[in-house]
Amino acid sequence: MTVDVVIVGAGFTGLSTALNLSERGSKVAVLEGVEIGYGASGRNVGLVNAGMWIMPDNLPGVLGQKYGDRLLEELGNGPQMVFERIERHNISCEATRTGTLHCAVGQKGLRELKERAEQWQRRGAPVTLLSAEETAKKTGTRIYAGSLLDMRAGTIQPLAYVRGLAHATLAAGGQIFTNSTVIGTERQGKDWVVKTAQGSVRAQWIVVATNAYTKAPWPQIRTEMMHLPYFNLATKPLTKEQQSQILPERQGVWDTKTVLSSYRYDQFGRLVFGSVGALRNTGTGIHTAWAKRELERVFPQLGKVEFDYEWYGFIGMTNDSLPKLHCFDNNVIGFSGYNGRGIATGTVFGNIMARYINGDINKADLPLPVTEPEALSCLSLREAYYETGAQIAHLIGARSLVLKK
Repeated sequence: MTVDVVIVGAGFTGLSTALNLSERGSKVAVLEGVEIGYGASGRNVGLVNAGMWIMPDNLPGVLGQKYGDRLLEELGNGPQMVFERIERHNISCEATRTGTLHCAVGQKGLRELKERAEQWQRRGAPVTLLSAEETAKKTGTRIYAGSLLDMRAGTIQPLAYVRGLAHATLAAGGQIFTNSTVIGTERQGKDWVVKTAQGSVRAQWIVVATNAYTKAPWPQIRTEMMHLPYFNLATKPLTKEQQSQILPERQGVWDTKTVLSSYRYDQFGRLVFGSVGALRNTGTGIHTAWAKRELERVFPQLGKVEFDYEWYGFIGMTNDSLPKLHCFDNNVIGFSGYNGRGIATGTVFGNIMARYINGDINKADLPLPVTEPEALSCLSLREAYYETGAQIAHLIGARSLVLKK
């Protein structure tokens, strides 16, 4: 078949690009190796946050003033674009717009949040540094020294959101092909031919939107990102009384620890609790046992914790904790490296790529400079270190709780 743009990857970025292009009248085909949302988009925590991990004031120093300020503005408004997209296309994905809480573990964490709050507030962002007492009222636990409430943010069911983007893309005239792994590309005149085992698509443009789950024919993306495993466990539905005590306003939460934890509610009143680690091999037992004890410690009102569901996936981490924009060849482009901030970032970057391909903006208007992929050294060792390190951290944490009891 022949289209204007072929997009590789049916996650947040790929489907946001496809939807925006289809609505502008372009003929689009999305090729997905497994199924919609199979990668990080479907395994996501569900926190729709603004900005990146890096401190706002540090961005201009890394990217330069022009790109730093532009990226801050684009991603600062990212959650708003997500929720507008949800409302516009009537996507049923448990969207909650009561903000997120970045919670401080100890005084070191509180100092970090105070600095982050001041930097965002100077830019007019609706963020508020909360005291330990205020944080306890919003979370239902007294273990935090304070928190940063960001009212731009919220929570969603991420797989439902990415499937909603797919439905909207199809309704706008785009085409999506699952179980269609790309095995190669070839230049024919001014066009590209993108090949799968079942057939091929001819197009003027290729958008590479595979991020942490990249394979051939762009292996250089994978080599510049470290896979950081992250798991989620969903409890049995909490009682109405428990829900009134724990996160009564339904904010999403994550903390300042290196091996961080996160949690939010789903529509059935389950707490979706996550942390660094992979639920495979010895990690399954270690992380699950730790999570039960940790939730019982953080929220004693829960009593004995049981889980209904569990899953894990990989976050693509770059060397400087910032996303990358690459031009792999003429009319072959892609963003990657979201460092755990994929929902808003993928949605925003998909919109930007569509505008760029459509000619609404030019290269000078993009939020990132075009760079060449740089392979990380000792990648396999780094990834093994973090997966094993998360097990050690959770094993030690679980044992220390047993000893205290």
